[in-house]
Amino acid sequence: MDFPMFHLDWLNDRFLIAMIAILHVIINHGLAVGFIPFVTWLEQKGVKNSSSDQVTDSEWDKMAYKLMWTAFIITTTIGAMTGVGIWFSAALVSPSSIGSLIRVFYWAWFTEWVVFVTEVVLILIYFLTWKSSNRSLNAKLKHIRFGWFLAIFSWITMAIIVAILGFMMDPGNWQTERSLLSGIFNPIYLPQLFFRTPTAMVVGGTFGLMMIMLFTKKGSDVRNKAVRAAGKWILIWSPLALVAAINYYHVMPSAMQANMSTAIGTMEFEQYYTVLKYLIPLAICVVLIVALWAVIKTTRFKAYMALSAVIAIMAFLAIFERVREFVRKPYVIGNYMYSNLLRIEDYPLYKKDGILKHATYTSVHEITDNTKVEAGKNIFMLTCSRCHTTNGVNSITYVFERMYGAGKPLNEDDMEAYIPNMHEGRKYMPPFPGNKKELRALVAYIKHLQQTGEVLEGAQSSGVVINPDNSTTSVANHIEAEKRKTENKLVQKK
Repeated sequence: MDFPMFHLDWLNDRFLIAMIAILHVIINHGLAVGFIPFVTWLEQKGVKNSSSDQVTDSEWDKMAYKLMWTAFIITTTIGAMTGVGIWFSAALVSPSSIGSLIRVFYWAWFTEWVVFVTEVVLILIYFLTWKSSNRSLNAKLKHIRFGWFLAIFSWITMAIIVAILGFMMDPGNWQTERSLLSGIFNPIYLPQLFFRTPTAMVVGGTFGLMMIMLFTKKGSDVRNKAVRAAGKWILIWSPLALVAAINYYHVMPSAMQANMSTAIGTMEFEQYYTVLKYLIPLAICVVLIVALWAVIKTTRFKAYMALSAVIAIMAFLAIFERVREFVRKPYVIGNYMYSNLLRIEDYPLYKKDGILKHATYTSVHEITDNTKVEAGKNIFMLTCSRCHTTNGVNSITYVFERMYGAGKPLNEDDMEAYIPNMHEGRKYMPPFPGNKKELRALVAYIKHLQQTGEVLEGAQSSGVVINPDNSTTSVANHIEAEKRKTENKLVQKK
């Protein structure tokens, strides 16, 4: 609660991060971690299959270069912007969790940035020296080595970030040891890394298959050989991805597995969970069938087949990221910080004193009959707005109207009885942290929202009001008062 609360009432705050993060993961997995080694492998095949009087097969090399050109343009533009965008949006929407993660993983993130800068240098060298490397076999082999180094550094970047993502799901021994190594080697880390690595290779091969169809001539020998090679690449990595996915699922805590029905399709689609969960293996089957067709029926392979595989794998990644983000609820950092950005260890204090007393930014710090609705607004912003809006995506009024009947006036007594126990029935909801007075204020505000349709503006629009009890002047006066008390006690003792 030490940060002004940014809020997008029409979109939902976490939706902002999700849109950027999913696009970044697709690019990162598809065109960096998985695609770079695929292109390097193709370049190596060009040298291996060339005649004795050639450095490399020129037609094959042109095709591989065009693939790398596409990856270079997208990763250094959209990929780079979405990477920065994740930091920017997360710092706005979830500053407390980002601050906590930075404190735990400072040196891991520092290492990741060093690796990332190295990766940027390597991709520049690899792409910009491609054509000049064809002057001699020795230069070409050095260029291929740069490609493999780039692939390794791309993977290391992902490996570090996956440790942090795993930590957010289950910190494991870190709760007692509080060390960087215990944070990195959390229970989810290696299973998730084992899953993401072959999955990225499958995604890279699938994107490569689509680009091969775009950059080669129909019926050409280069197209046929490249399509077959891409199909084999996908088929080699797919079994590993499947085994890793099963292992990943089984190491997830049971509470996360229980969230799966809502995680895949939200509460509105929970009744269709059985159908939705089969869409994931269906997407995998589409990719496998397309890859198998590319190997067996190479000459009859069509562009629409490659496109269907790309759409299927992108849908799979999007669903996976959605599920990974949701299943860890009610936490943003497992067993440490709730999704409302309040630490578990602080809850007893909030229950006793209330949220508003300890909030840095609030327009109301004492609840009266005149300030009840305004206090409820502040409480909603501090405890609910990370996941809910007033009348937009995941609207709080819609949630209660769906429970008690659309179009009916909300009953304050019913809401007041439900909110303190909501986390018992809906395990993905954090407990309400405030006291009884604040509960009544929150209920009054929700009722007010239904009646008025009022929009909640974040700090970026409405500005900030500092709680006078927590202002620098108030704190300084408190320190001075405590100092005088101590001095008086010393005088009395003398």
